[in-house]
Amino acid sequence: MTKPNIVIIMADQLAPHFTGPYGHKVVKTPHIDALAARGMRFDAAYCNSPLCAPSRFAFMSGQLISRIAAYDNASEFKASIPTFAHYLKALGYRTCLSGKMHFVGPDQKHGFQDRVTTDIYPADFAWTPDWEAADERIDKWYHNMQTVKDSGEAIATYQIDYDDEVGFAARRWLIDRARNRAGGDQTPFAMVASFIHPHDPYVARPEWWNLYTDDEVDMPAYVPALEDQDPFARRVMDGIEASYIPLTEEEVRRARRAYLANVSYFDSKIGEIVATLEETGEIDNTIIIVTADHGDMLGERGLWFKMNFFEHSARIPLVMAGPGIATGSAPNACSLVDMLPTLIDFAGGDDTMFGEPVDGRSLAPLARGETQEEDVSIGEYCAEMTPYPVYMIRRGALKYIHCDIDPPQLFDLSNDPLEKVNQAENPDYAEAAKAFAAEVAHRWDSEKLRSDVIKTQKSRRALHAAMEAGAGEHWDYNPPSDASQQYVRNHMDWAEADSHYRLDPKGVKP
Repeated sequence: MTKPNIVIIMADQLAPHFTGPYGHKVVKTPHIDALAARGMRFDAAYCNSPLCAPSRFAFMSGQLISRIAAYDNASEFKASIPTFAHYLKALGYRTCLSGKMHFVGPDQKHGFQDRVTTDIYPADFAWTPDWEAADERIDKWYHNMQTVKDSGEAIATYQIDYDDEVGFAARRWLIDRARNRAGGDQTPFAMVASFIHPHDPYVARPEWWNLYTDDEVDMPAYVPALEDQDPFARRVMDGIEASYIPLTEEEVRRARRAYLANVSYFDSKIGEIVATLEETGEIDNTIIIVTADHGDMLGERGLWFKMNFFEHSARIPLVMAGPGIATGSAPNACSLVDMLPTLIDFAGGDDTMFGEPVDGRSLAPLARGETQEEDVSIGEYCAEMTPYPVYMIRRGALKYIHCDIDPPQLFDLSNDPLEKVNQAENPDYAEAAKAFAAEVAHRWDSEKLRSDVIKTQKSRRALHAAMEAGAGEHWDYNPPSDASQQYVRNHMDWAEADSHYRLDPKGVKP
C-alpha cells in the first residue's frame, strides 16, 4: 500500500472560533472551509500549553511539557527527545519544516531532514521568566496593550515578510518533490508549513483589511468586571497591562478586524499549498492537516493573547482531509500531543517504535469516522504571570482548571460555552469537582514541579548572561544555500538542467 504524503499547515495564535468551519459568521476562510467540507473537523481540540514554544514542543514530541521540561518560550527543546519528524524519517519519509517552530537550543532541526527557512523568534534563553518575581511586569519582550492600540493596516510588517517567505519556500519544496517524483523517486513526504499569522501585532495588508468593515466585526461576547475576574486571569491582565490601560471600543474593534483579516491571509496560504499539491498531482495521496499552536482571547473576558485555559486561548482548530479521512466532525476532547501517534499511525508505524513514553493517543480512528472512548485533554502552564503551575483537564463537557494558590474552576461547556459560571462550589457538581481535584493531586506534584521550573530558570538566566558576554555562537537557524548548484551554472549541461527543472501539469516531465 502506498504511504500517504502528509502536509501540516500550522497557524500561530488562531482560535477556532474565528474560522468558518467552527461557525464564525463573518470571517472569510474559503480554503479551510473546503478542507473541512471534505474532511474531519475536531470540535474539542486543545493545545497542551497556551504559549508558543511549550505548545509546539508538546506537538512535536507527543509529550506533556512537565515530562520534557518545556516550561516557557525560553525552555530548551532537548535534542535527545524523539519527535514525529524522527519517526517519520525512520518510516521512509522525506521531511521538511518551513516556518516557525520556536525551537530553543542548538538543535534547530529535531529530526526534519530539510529546514528551508529560519525561525522568526530567537533560539536562545533571553525570554526566560522569573517565578521568584512573578508579579513583576516584563517590559522588554512581552505583550502589552500598545500592541492592541497599534492595530490596523500596513503594506509590510516583519510578520508579513516572514509568512510570504514561508509560503514560497514550502511551495518550492513541494515542487522539488514533484521533480524528484517525475525522475523516479517515489519517497513519500511529510512537511510542516508553519506561519506566524494571525499572531499579534494585529496589522494586515490592505487587501485583507478591506475584506471587512467595522460594522460587521463582532465584539467580545463576555467581559466580566475587573473585580469579578478570577485571580489567575487578574494576574494575566496585570502582566499584559489590560487591568490598568483601558482600550476604547474603536481600538478593540480595529484589533479584531485586523485579526479577521490576518485569518483570511493565513487561509490564502492554505489555498496556495493546496493548489501546489493539485498542480503536482499529489492531492489525492496527501493527508492535509490544518491546526494552530494555541488561540487568542482577542478581548474576550477582558483578556488578550493567550496564557490561560479559557476556550479562546486553549482551543485550537484541527481539520484533516485526504485519503482515508471521513467527512464529518469529531466531538471528543483531544490535543496536540495526540498528533505524534496519529501521524505515525497514518504512516504505517505503531507505538513499538517509540523511544520515550508518549502522552497522546492516535486520532486516526476518529479521522476515519470511527468512535473512540477517549474523551480527554490535559493542559499545563508553567510560564509568565504565575508563581505556580496551572493545570487543565477537559473531559467530556467539563473543564477543570487548578492552580495551588487559586480557587479551582469548573465549567460545564455543554450549557456554558462562554464559561460565565464557575461550578466548582455548586453542590450539583460536587462529585465531579471532587474527582477532578483527586486527579490533579494524583497526576502532579506542584511543589516539585515549581522547584524544577525555578531551577531551570536560574540556570538559563545564568547561561544567557554568559552568552550575551560572548560565550558560544548564536543558535538562530541559517538555511543552507549553495548558489553554485542553483539554476544554470557552467559545470552543468544546460539541456539536462532544463529537463530537470521543467515540470508540466500534474507533475509530469515534458
